[in-house]
Amino acid sequence: MSDPDPDALFDRLAARRAKLAVIGLGYVGLPLALAACTAGFQVIGFDINGAMVDALNRGISPMRHIDGSRLATVLRDRLFSATGDFGRLAEADAILICVPTPLGPHREPDLSFVENSARSVAATLRPGQLVILESTTYPGTTRDVVKPILEATGLRSGVDFFLGYSPEREDPGNTDFETAAIAKVVAGDGEAALRLVEALYGQFVDRTVPVASLETAEAVKLTENIFRAVNIALVNELKIVFHGLGIDVFDVIDAAKTKPFGYMAFYPGPGLGGHCIPIDPFYLTWKARELAISTRFIELAGEINTAMPLYVIERTAQELDRQCGRGLNGARLLVIGMAYKRNVEDTRESPALAIMDLLEARGALVGYHDPHVPVIPVTRAHPNLAGRRSVDLEPDKVAAYDALIVVTDHDAVRWDTIAANARLVVDSRHRLPKAATVTHA
Repeated sequence: MSDPDPDALFDRLAARRAKLAVIGLGYVGLPLALAACTAGFQVIGFDINGAMVDALNRGISPMRHIDGSRLATVLRDRLFSATGDFGRLAEADAILICVPTPLGPHREPDLSFVENSARSVAATLRPGQLVILESTTYPGTTRDVVKPILEATGLRSGVDFFLGYSPEREDPGNTDFETAAIAKVVAGDGEAALRLVEALYGQFVDRTVPVASLETAEAVKLTENIFRAVNIALVNELKIVFHGLGIDVFDVIDAAKTKPFGYMAFYPGPGLGGHCIPIDPFYLTWKARELAISTRFIELAGEINTAMPLYVIERTAQELDRQCGRGLNGARLLVIGMAYKRNVEDTRESPALAIMDLLEARGALVGYHDPHVPVIPVTRAHPNLAGRRSVDLEPDKVAAYDALIVVTDHDAVRWDTIAANARLVVDSRHRLPKAATVTHA
């Protein structure tokens, strides 16, 4: 049998006649699949969540920032279908792996989703296919983890099939930058693979950015998120210092950002959440330990950010004592926002979960309100909170709480009701103007 011709696959990709497979239909995979469909590609989406697969095939979007009408259009045009049958991966010319890369119980990389996906691909791998990993991970994963699993089939990367890496850059809820508008960093295992990866993404993103190696592309994503994590840690620490000096850190940032060079505004908060910034830096620190290299700066930033929920709790305790003459034990508190960021329903690594748990450990009676999270989902770190329901923001209910703690500043929250009726608001997001009953934390 002759080796597959990469030029034939290149032509199909360039003409948008290739069939794509996207493994993982979450916050990364689904927008990616829809962007490819919008460009005219036929896409099969794969996910182990049967309920999600059924909902997608009925045109129901599982994410509020993804318009259901867009999903309905690609279903009507027969450009998209979802399935849990991984045997259908053989149908695809290009396979994109977009699965989670969480941390294990000891904050070590958990690549089980990537490894299981690679095994699923290997089970049906055929000559001429292009396989691309998009999951955020440490440098070396594509070459040292994914490639051996695929080559265990007897097929060879760069000869029989083609392997690439392109880090996801999604920002859920950010309407200014959709998938197609975000430059795509691309890399391949060899020149032929890189050419194919560029040809694929070049059909539905505005710009591709080729880099020298798989490892370089993997490092790009970690660098982007570590940059954010470190700078957020810096302003979180400044917030604590400036509070001690009687200075509002948000006033400082607003003035500092008027400088047109040498400064970039980052904002403090109650802690980091989501699947990227709280997790990705630890992928690099873990890899660095293999080389006996210290990553003190990155780890210190992680310590500062991880400690912010405790800071919010201490500020709440101080204000309850100062304004209400009571402590946390027995206090009735309402956490505003359970999602990790504004205007999304995603609770992964949300600081609100930690704050709620820690407050209850101090004896407080805690509820929450979130218009996008009606019920707290099951989480590994906070299993006792699963199933709790969001409470309504009626004026009399708001007035009955000793304090409200703003953790997530959704636009859909009735801020006027809070401002008019709350006895005390501890605002970690600077959403409400300072007033007799509002304290910025």
